This record gives sequence, C-alpha cells and structure tokens, in this order.
Amino acid sequence: MKGENTAVIKLNEALQNAIKSLGIESTDETFERPRNEGHGDRASSAAMKLAKTLRQKPLDIAKKIAENLQCEYIEKIEIAGAGFVNVFLNKKFYADVIEDALKQENNYGSVNLGNNKKVQVEFVSANPTGPLHIGHGRGAALGDSVARILEFTGWDVQREYYVNDSGLQIETLGRSTLARYFEILGQGSKFPFPENGYKGGYIYDIAREIIDLEGEKFLEMPEDESVNYFKKYAAEKIMGEIKNDLERFRVKFDKFFSEGFLHENNLVRSAMNELKANGFAYEQDGALWFKTEDTIGDDKDRVLIRANGVPTYFASDIAYHRNKFITRGFERVIDVWGADHHGYIARVKAAIKAMGKNPDDFDVLLIQLVNLIRDGKSVNMSTRAGEFVTLSEVLDEAGVDAARFFLLMRKSDSKIDFDMDLAKKQGNENPVYYVQYAHARVCGIMREYEKQNAKISDENKNIFNEKEARELADMIAFFPDEIKSASLTLSPHVLTAYAASLAGAFHSFYNSGRIIDAPDSAGRVKLSRAAGNIIAKCLELIGVNAPERM
Repeated sequence: MKGENTAVIKLNEALQNAIKSLGIESTDETFERPRNEGHGDRASSAAMKLAKTLRQKPLDIAKKIAENLQCEYIEKIEIAGAGFVNVFLNKKFYADVIEDALKQENNYGSVNLGNNKKVQVEFVSANPTGPLHIGHGRGAALGDSVARILEFTGWDVQREYYVNDSGLQIETLGRSTLARYFEILGQGSKFPFPENGYKGGYIYDIAREIIDLEGEKFLEMPEDESVNYFKKYAAEKIMGEIKNDLERFRVKFDKFFSEGFLHENNLVRSAMNELKANGFAYEQDGALWFKTEDTIGDDKDRVLIRANGVPTYFASDIAYHRNKFITRGFERVIDVWGADHHGYIARVKAAIKAMGKNPDDFDVLLIQLVNLIRDGKSVNMSTRAGEFVTLSEVLDEAGVDAARFFLLMRKSDSKIDFDMDLAKKQGNENPVYYVQYAHARVCGIMREYEKQNAKISDENKNIFNEKEARELADMIAFFPDEIKSASLTLSPHVLTAYAASLAGAFHSFYNSGRIIDAPDSAGRVKLSRAAGNIIAKCLELIGVNAPERM
C-alpha cells in the first residue's frame, strides 16, 4: 500500500491472521509499541479485548494467539501480565523497514486517506483592521500545516482567507484613520477619535500616507464620503501588508474571499430566504430568526436579520458556508477559529444541516492564545489598544523556521508559551535547531560518503545488533502511523513531537560510533539517509526548512 511500510504491514497481518484463527471473522488489530522496556519490541492487548466475545480467559486467548502467530520478522514471543502478547523482532525486520523507507523516498508515509476529495481549509481570516500579531501567526502556521498534511494524505485541498471587509469594524477603522488625519492637520476637534477606535501607530502612518496623496481636501468634504474613502484605503493598505507577512511566513492562499461579495451579490438575503422557505427561520418583532433552540437545543433562537434590516455576522457566515458547500461543492470544510468562538460551532453546524449537508463534514480547529515571553516576562497585548507584537517583528527576531516550529509544538486548543529567547538560541536546547541539526548531520554524512564514491546498496543487517540503530529504525517504522494520526486529527503538533524524537534517536545513533569509516558503513549510511529523508518530510509538512549545512 502506498506510503505504508511493507514490513510493518506483514507483521500486523500476521497478528490479524492469528486472531482470525480463533474464529473471529475480521479484525483491524495492530501491534503497538510497549510502554515499558523489557516487554518486547511490539505488544498486543487483543486477548483482553476478545475475552468477552470468546467467553474465555484473556491469558488463554493470548496463548492461542501466540501459537498461531507466524511471521518472518518474529524472533521470540512472550505472554505477560493478564494477557499481553509481547513480540521480539529480528534484524531482518529493521533492515526491511529501512529498505522500504528508502525505496519509497519522498512518498514514504503518504497514506491515501482523502481519495482526492475536495476539502477547503479556511484560516487566519483576520480583520483587515491592523497588522497580524503572533496569535494570527499561530492560526497561519496551523492552517497551512494542516493543508500540507491533508495534501500529503490524498486530499484535494484549497486554502482560503475570508476577508471581513464589511461591517462595523471596517467602519470603525475608517473613522479611526479619518480622526488621525484631522489630528495630524491640527483639526482634531472637528472629527474626534471614536470611543472604540483603533489606536495603533499604524493608523497614524496610513493617515500620513493619505495626506501625502490627497492633501487637505477631506477637511471640507462630507463625512460619509470621507469615511468611505478612508475605510477602503486603510483596509486595502492593511490587507496588502497582511499578504506580505503571510507570504514571508511561507503561507500561500488559493483564494481571498470577500465578505462584501456576499452582500453585493445578494447571497446573504438569498440564503436567508432559503432557510425561511424550508422552515428553519421565521419572522418576529420585525427581525428574522434562526431556529437554533429547536435545531441544536440552544438556549434561545438567534437573530439573522435585525429589525433595522441589517444582517448579523451569523447570517453572513451562513451564506458564506452555503457558498462553500453548495455553490463550490467542497466535500469537507475546515475552519480555524479563535478559542473564544467555541459556542459558535454548534450554530454553524445547525445551519449546515439546514442546507441539507452533513454537519460532520464541517470541522473547526480552535486556537488558544499565545503567551509571548521575552527576558523571562510575558508581553501584554491588545490589538484595539495598539499594544501588540506583530508577526513581522517575531519573524525579524526569531526567524520563520523557529516561529513556525514553536507555534506548532502544542495542540492548537492549548495555550502556548512562545519563549523568544529560546527561539533565537543556536543550540540543542532549541527544539527546531535540534531537529534541523540532525538533518544537516545526515547531509554531511552523505557528502562525505559520496566523496569516497562508495555505494550504499549493500545489504547489512549487523548494525541492528546495536540498541541505537534498532531504536532509530523503529522510529522510522512508525512514521506512516504518525502521519495518519496527524491527518485524521488535524494535528501538526504530532509531527513536531515526532520530528524531535526522531532527531533525538538519530543523534544517539550518530554519537554511538563512527559511521563513514566503520566496517558496516553501508548499513549505517542507509539508516542515516532514511532518517534524514523523514526529518526533511516532517519539516516540509510544518513549513520549516531542512538545511543541509549548519
């Protein structure tokens, strides 16, 4: 099977056949890595799971499984505890794992889970009211890495940024910028700064640009006309900077979808009329309401169109997701939202169900806050108050590689401490440096080996007498499973953790003895190259460079 490891497949098939010999029609049981040393190289708890079905003691079932377990890779079998089947693997298993990993090279781990189905990943989608900050960076790294992992596992992926270029926040942006324009020209009393305006220094910068372009002509123009110009100019300027930051962060989008498009093309009203016609919405007190109380057990129904005729954000989101599922035909949609939107998920799922689509095809990844630490202290941030560290500043200071790796080291819905001082360190205590250094070491080995015009096609199993070599090969054997886990759970942090463990196993192997000048150098170089390939793939899937020299 593409992406899988043949040796691992054969081992698991042997377990499945042994279970079937007990009269079980089908099973997907696989071997796992034992939790404790001395319990073999692989273990199965199948006997305990089957005890109720077979009406036998787990220990008796385990003995029968062991008797019927036939595989060329098994050296010894032991029964332990209440019914664990512990397996000790021979050198051929590890050698075949490496051969298969090298044979597949860049495709190793690329298990087909998506069958080329269309999936859209929508992420970042920050309002164009200010620069991206490190929190937005976490969403960018997460969404982009999820998209990369899904592509690697057989999905047809589109990356999208939803541009909130309509509504109150854009109006506030325009008024904030216009107020600074008046202030700079010494006429601040004529247009006071809005109470909830955006206070960052970037607002002054945009106002000065407009002065350079247009002069003082807005001092005498009608307010509505001025605000419309300023909000459009400011939003486009900020959006341009956002795109620049994202490109620098190695994040590219297939589409930037404008909220304004929904309103300009009457798609919000159309979606609301459809809900009403199908009995999912009703009018009351001059407003249009969605039946969230009946549909999902919400504490109350939710307003779609206010009594003054203005659509809510919920209405726009329904129209937007209708466009995703119905108009553009995505078979699966994944949104990346801030953790404060947790309560909103069920409502959007209810709307998707009302459209006639399966709400299970809609996934939301929630991202928690990033606690930026500098000099051992937390940095306070507030976007509206203009007190925040921009993503651009983080990239200037820590670099793209460290920023992406650090932001993907924890599960997305867990808070993360971003230690700026650690991110800048050039040493093994910095996890991204530690992983990249392992790859650079492998590249150094390959360069030296090629200088000697040596070949690495020789078969050599002797290296697997050594604990460090077996542990490294074992890590390589599990790579397809790690990829599966990362894809099925939409969790790039699985790969950062795996990459760090794999790098650690390689460093231990590297430090355990010579590689190039050893009698069994061919086998050692093979093992090194396989590890290097997989480290490079892990880094690629999280958007981090794999340097050849450090």
